[in-house]
Amino acid sequence: MTVSVALGSGVTSTHYQMYIDGAWTDGHASARMEVENPADETVFATVPVGTIKDATSALEAARRAQPAWAALPPIVRAGYVQDLAAAVRRDKGHLARIVVREQGKPLNQAEGEIDAVALFLTYAAESARRIEGDILPSDFPNEEVWIRRVPYGVVVGLTAWNYPAALAARKIGPALVAGNTIVVKGHESTPLSAIEIARLAHEIGLPKGVLNVVTGDGRTVGEALVRSPLSDLITMTGSVRAGREIYAAGAQDLKIIRLELGGKAPFIVLDDADVDAAVEAAVISRFTNCGQICTCNERMYLHEAIAEPFLEKFLARVNAMTLGDPMTNPDMGPKVNRPEVDKVEEIVNEAVSSGAELLAGGRRLRDGAFARGHWFEPTVLRVRSNEASVMQREIFGPVAPVMTVQSFDEALTLANETSYGLSAYIYTNDLRRVMRLSRELSFGELYVNRPCGELVQGFHTGWKHSGLGGEDGKYGFDGYLRKQTSYIRW
Repeated sequence: MTVSVALGSGVTSTHYQMYIDGAWTDGHASARMEVENPADETVFATVPVGTIKDATSALEAARRAQPAWAALPPIVRAGYVQDLAAAVRRDKGHLARIVVREQGKPLNQAEGEIDAVALFLTYAAESARRIEGDILPSDFPNEEVWIRRVPYGVVVGLTAWNYPAALAARKIGPALVAGNTIVVKGHESTPLSAIEIARLAHEIGLPKGVLNVVTGDGRTVGEALVRSPLSDLITMTGSVRAGREIYAAGAQDLKIIRLELGGKAPFIVLDDADVDAAVEAAVISRFTNCGQICTCNERMYLHEAIAEPFLEKFLARVNAMTLGDPMTNPDMGPKVNRPEVDKVEEIVNEAVSSGAELLAGGRRLRDGAFARGHWFEPTVLRVRSNEASVMQREIFGPVAPVMTVQSFDEALTLANETSYGLSAYIYTNDLRRVMRLSRELSFGELYVNRPCGELVQGFHTGWKHSGLGGEDGKYGFDGYLRKQTSYIRW
């Protein structure tokens, strides 16, 4: 799977391979992509630059393997997935360090991600005995109507860079237990986690072709996987831009497309809220993983009655946050790559030049311990208009824009003024307000008096430009099955 190659000065780079049809391969091209550590910009691994031929080979392997895989009883398929979860738990330390090195999150957060990998796989395996259909009475004598849930066939899983291991497992587990085979392509910045999961799948004896992992550019390999007539269901986590391109690419063959895209979550704190609890949740929900979570607190609306005491405590927490080597468990690590930190710097500079008041942070760090890497300070901005770009554009970084509102109704109105519809946060102790918000907020996921973090038995779903379909729980699992109706006359 891997070979370590000396780069000089004692530095080594690990050369990873793709996993296709149960075997490790460098693919059809000799070119390789470098994998950079975002904390210090060192190249520590390379992966093949996959080609359209590699994508096709992976899909062909998945297509060959699928009938026999689907013919196994679901509980047998689940057994393989349970074994994979056990292997993940055994190798938790190694997998977490891979996540830190390719993505940049602190080690304790990476360990939490690997726990999530095992949990996604385990929950999917437990769903094997919950694949249910219906038997309905017919309008005719001696006849019944059977509705069965059956696999689609070949699934393509395209994952984002912010949770490279968990997002792969979130798709692999339910796809396989449902009877599909799958081809996974991780993001170019973070391709290693999916390969490491394939290593464990190979080790536990998963039949060849059932899980395939390819690497390469999204506009080449990713598009080939989506457009190919060999793929049946596309599940993708990423940006709205990429989602639109995948939606268009899959249209020719009328592919089933499931998209988990961006978010611009409002964080509403009303006048009757527990301010201390809201402050803690606002910090967690904004700055975990350097703000690189689609459900993150992206814009804050504070009722004028509590705005100043809230901000005083919030700023104290933000100013006390630590940055540094992710392996040492600081509060926050680096952004994932240079284009991402460039984007955050651009957003902050534009907001300040347009009249936003800088309350904390605001700087890209470039010297001393931060001379190398992609670092940006935890930042808080006071904003006057909801039409400001920083209140409408997804930041996906450690920047919290804040507005003061005069009433519950104003907060509700401003929260809904967005093209996104993934998640929203509400802090209030008034049940009537909670019920109105649950009815009138146009978001697929609401967090009431708690920080971010969906549960595996829930349903993670976005509205509007935040996506199609969803993941997790029984509804997410059902998305990997389609229905077949039979009219049985005897």
